[in-house]
Amino acid sequence: MSQSEKAKILSNGLIYEIIPTGDKNLATSEKDLIRNKSELNFINQKDDEVSEKTDKLISTKRGVINQILITCAVLLLSAACGMPIGYSAVLLPQLYNSSEAIKIDIEMGSWIASVHSLSTPVGSFVSGSIADRFGRKTTLIIAVIPLIIGWTFLAMSQTYTHLLIGRVIAGAAVGILGAPAQVLIAEVAEPKLRSLLIGAPYVSYSIGILIVYLLGSLFHWRIVAWSGLVLPILAAIALFRIPESPAWLVRNNKKNKAFKALLTLRGDETIANRELNDLIVLCENEKNQTTNENIIQLCMQRIAIKPLLIVNIFNVLQLFSGTFLVVFYANDIISEFGGDVDANKASVLTSVVRVACTTLFCFLLLIIRRRTILNVSGLGSGISCLALGFYLMTRINEPRTEFDIYFASICMILYIAFNTPLMVIPGVMIGELFPGKIRGRIGGWIFALFNVLLFGLTKVFPLVKTVIKTHGMFIMFGVGSLLAWVFIFFTLPETKGKQLTEIEEYFSQDNWFWVTRNRKNKKIDGKA
Repeated sequence: MSQSEKAKILSNGLIYEIIPTGDKNLATSEKDLIRNKSELNFINQKDDEVSEKTDKLISTKRGVINQILITCAVLLLSAACGMPIGYSAVLLPQLYNSSEAIKIDIEMGSWIASVHSLSTPVGSFVSGSIADRFGRKTTLIIAVIPLIIGWTFLAMSQTYTHLLIGRVIAGAAVGILGAPAQVLIAEVAEPKLRSLLIGAPYVSYSIGILIVYLLGSLFHWRIVAWSGLVLPILAAIALFRIPESPAWLVRNNKKNKAFKALLTLRGDETIANRELNDLIVLCENEKNQTTNENIIQLCMQRIAIKPLLIVNIFNVLQLFSGTFLVVFYANDIISEFGGDVDANKASVLTSVVRVACTTLFCFLLLIIRRRTILNVSGLGSGISCLALGFYLMTRINEPRTEFDIYFASICMILYIAFNTPLMVIPGVMIGELFPGKIRGRIGGWIFALFNVLLFGLTKVFPLVKTVIKTHGMFIMFGVGSLLAWVFIFFTLPETKGKQLTEIEEYFSQDNWFWVTRNRKNKKIDGKA
């Protein structure tokens, strides 16, 4: 075949047009023909329509239902891991009661609350390697084991040390779950549904926190711990019945299983076949581009370093916005409002608000741009916190009035409502922003770093609060929220309705800020 000729190759039902590049030795095998992505020109008209019209579902009704059911299996485990996150808010008030056999003080209580976040990075750090080696689904099933052991330790604890061990083991389980759950959902969901489904684990985390708050307001902490075994067992049963990530299967040369998984997820052979070919092409190019490169070298590439900086800087700002501090110390913070406020009931109310807002946020992701939602979130969270902080500062040493309680409660509810998207978005970022070749490993490492920082902040928080007082704490939360808003405005790309490959294409550009992006690229800058 001469260099001026074009060769059409029929591969798995798709026609590819190969544009010769002038090489003397033209490839003769399918592997060679797809070696360079720039040599491929897809001429399948339906495939172009799917890529350009991502606002439409590409799966059949059966495929959509299967995607939702698979996500629900993951959500069971996410809810199970949400329970130990909120457990310290239930455990500490009961242990401070002098009638309890296990006696603790404020310092010991801070360790019980924070040690969960200290062990979570251990699970997060190993989860990426496990997910890449054994699969996303298998990693989630593995996470069930330490979660069950941790709850059992907590329920049977007779000493302070036993409580710490239980919290450590449960925390490691939460770390193992974090990144693989987000990655699995991102890799099985089509673009239109990905917006909704990838944020759903945070709804489950919030539901798990709500469940543990409710149980804690009704039962002894040991009964709550035994109750924590129910969801992990149900999750394990459900996870055994779902398919593995098609992307992971293709990367591990299990194309037949990948096709079966895609057939389940898309509900149509033609659609499944088309997506399988896309994954094969993508994985072949990844292999060629990553030859002899280790993970550090991969992370230093432009396509990876930019999302790495965005996610990690945002995580730091999110921590200082108080998102998880309010979860860990809900009762203690609310009790500072004074008056006749029932801290347990108020904590349950804040958790209900968090669940409702997390659910609303996931649905809003379907119809509203991510940047719009997050800009409103950062502004609203910051303003409500600053209003509460400065108001409390004017009421120092003043007796609490009924108006004070109402005003503080309203600001607190508004803060949780607006702050909730800031809690959810890091998981969405990990599932969408990182290139597939490092998504599994780097996701676990990011969760690990985040939880190390969270441990440090959670451990020193009681001491800091005694210094800056409640009003200073909320002012800090407000400043952190506003800084997160400014950072989002300048750096976070819009990903609504975008294929993961299109997002990777954006990060390959020269710009470092969204506001300086190449607006001529319609795939990136077009309406979403």
